[in-house]
Amino acid sequence: MKLSRRAQWLLGVITSVVVIFIYLPLIVVGINSLNPSKTFSWPPAGVTFTWWGKALHNEGVLKALSTSLKAGLGATAIALVLGTCAAFAVSRYKFFGKETISLLVVLPIALPGIVTGIALNSAFRTLFEPFGIGFGLFTVVVGHATFCIVVLYNNVLARLRRIGTTLEEASSDLGASIFQTFRYVTFPMIRSALVAGSLLAFALSFDEIVVTTFTSGASVQTLPQWIFNNLFRPNQAPIVNVVATILIIGFMVPVWLSQKLSEGVSSGGRL
Repeated sequence: MKLSRRAQWLLGVITSVVVIFIYLPLIVVGINSLNPSKTFSWPPAGVTFTWWGKALHNEGVLKALSTSLKAGLGATAIALVLGTCAAFAVSRYKFFGKETISLLVVLPIALPGIVTGIALNSAFRTLFEPFGIGFGLFTVVVGHATFCIVVLYNNVLARLRRIGTTLEEASSDLGASIFQTFRYVTFPMIRSALVAGSLLAFALSFDEIVVTTFTSGASVQTLPQWIFNNLFRPNQAPIVNVVATILIIGFMVPVWLSQKLSEGVSSGGRL
């Protein structure tokens, strides 16, 4: 469709406004990370990398970062297995209540975070505490996995529905076992969906704070929790800005990779 020059100009203006609206706060955070002032003063009085050095050697930041990485990887691993299995069950088999199961799998990500957090907190107190399992990294991983599963489930289910069953049936007709069909036919076609879903699930887990607050207890602190707890503490604002800037830059990579993987599949490419 060919647009008039006025329409093209209008769309360009709207797009520019949207981009500025989204990224201007992120740019301000990046600039503030180089601000010599210990407060959120604006405009910056100069440029310094002092806060970057302090942030990279801050024990609290490093410990919280380690916790977030462990929680993200653990939740992603659980979601990868359970989400993929659920997607295969819904896509490839017929059974009573299939649509209900699909709805129940997707529901956690649609619920408000505080509702999920309260429910998980109550469930952990009821189920785990009688066995001596208190709140900690394990409960955080389980809590994050409840909504990370949805990401993997949706990605894999969409891919399975797109590729259909023709090639799998042909493989079976040629004498291949279920395992061989999955290894040589199905897995190569869903591999990029698994990687893209895992990247998004990890990112979702890494920056989660509401559910984490209800499931972490006093002994565990993730990086988003550290940022929130130190945001308005004296002399901590510059370090918080540095950590936020690093996260902004770091999370461009998984989002970009996920987008590229999706584009490769839609254009017929393979990972």
